Amino acid sequence: MDKPIHPAVRIGHVHLKVSDLERALAFYCGVLGFELTQRYGTQAAFVSAGGYHHHIGLNTWESRGGKAPPRGTTGLFHVAILYPDRASLADALRRLIQHRVPLDGASDHGVSEALYLHDPDGNGLELYVDRDPGLWPRNAKGELEMVTDALDLEALLAEAPIQS
Repeated sequence: MDKPIHPAVRIGHVHLKVSDLERALAFYCGVLGFELTQRYGTQAAFVSAGGYHHHIGLNTWESRGGKAPPRGTTGLFHVAILYPDRASLADALRRLIQHRVPLDGASDHGVSEALYLHDPDGNGLELYVDRDPGLWPRNAKGELEMVTDALDLEALLAEAPIQS
């Protein structure tokens, strides 16, 4: 067996096909709070958090006016967006509620807490925060044992920063 990939490798960004760029920007910037870093006319845009060049690319190059792929087909299941702490995830939940964006689910996986939803183009999203690795559930052999339990949304929302 080959040597494992270098442990510092990270997934840097995702590029999504969308049918309506303005609608996508309204969601990713207006609802989730990402910042627009660059536009390519009416066909593409890049958004990020914290001044990075881009975490998410949005384009209509092959999808302008298109429909989401039907269930039961292959493709991207979801993009997972990692939040730095529980209060930031709580703020994301507050934003979703404020903009009436429905959740598909909310889970406590033992290693993380996650909110599941779809963007306006049907792309799956997971908004999540990791727990400290020292708190991850493990079996008697020390192997990771992730779970899927219900996430207490009211307790999470109580940690959202107060808006001024």
